Amino acid sequence: MNSRLATATVSKILPFSCVDGPGNRLVIFLQGCNFNCKNCHNPHTIGLCDHCGDCIEHCPANALSMVAGAKDKNQIRWNADACTHCDTCLAVCPNQSSPKTQQYTVDDMLAVIRKNSLFITGITVTGGEATLQLNFIIELFQAIKSNSDLQHLSCMIDSNGSLSETGWKKVIPYIDGAMIDLKAWQEDTHRWITGRDNHRVFQSIHLLSHHNKLHELRLLVIPTITDFESEIAALADYLVMLPDENTRIRLNAFQHHGVTGEALSWPTCSKEEITAFAEQLTQLSVRNVVLPAIILES
Repeated sequence: MNSRLATATVSKILPFSCVDGPGNRLVIFLQGCNFNCKNCHNPHTIGLCDHCGDCIEHCPANALSMVAGAKDKNQIRWNADACTHCDTCLAVCPNQSSPKTQQYTVDDMLAVIRKNSLFITGITVTGGEATLQLNFIIELFQAIKSNSDLQHLSCMIDSNGSLSETGWKKVIPYIDGAMIDLKAWQEDTHRWITGRDNHRVFQSIHLLSHHNKLHELRLLVIPTITDFESEIAALADYLVMLPDENTRIRLNAFQHHGVTGEALSWPTCSKEEITAFAEQLTQLSVRNVVLPAIILES
């Protein structure tokens, strides 16, 4: 496969993170998601910009303009040097998108990674939903694994678990692990929160665990909204039976940071609530339960 063919729509690149997988990681946020979670903490990564231009007049830095693009179709141009990152454009976008995305080829991204390779231990691709741009991920990770100066970097995907079994089997040879979000236990609850059912999520969890690639299963606890607490016995039985006993079960406590709409009226999850939930899971023989770092530090 030619590593120079694939391109990706990128929302943001975070040069350093210690919360998106093991060690110090460069995190690539890909634009676009096939879930529409009411509680999304990055709602501007859901949609793809359709260049409607609604954001242009609202930009206080005049960093946005409309120009002629391919086939004479108008498209928004973002001037990164003029941008103050006030995110007004994100707030007014009717499409849950961003005009500040950029196109990267695999070679472009490898250049970014090389600039940071001495300071990181791995790469995490997230979103949005990263696996919607699977070809880019495969070609990028193939290139990392085949280049002697980058082979020390682990390659991981942060996903909502919606990728098909066929898709996972294509990328599994090139990943060191995946982190999957399970949004809710019952299908009805999952559909109400995300707009999609959770059948493929469970399928992804089982497949990745079977191949010892499920680094972390994440549960976001939203009191009275998610159903993990009411279904804790069934949830614990499922977690105990995962084939990969080294999988971390990360608990995240819902907060309002970044969310919009009705989720702002949902109750946040306190330290006491998330700690109690962790203790219940541990008592039900669930291994490797991990609490949020902010909880552990407080």
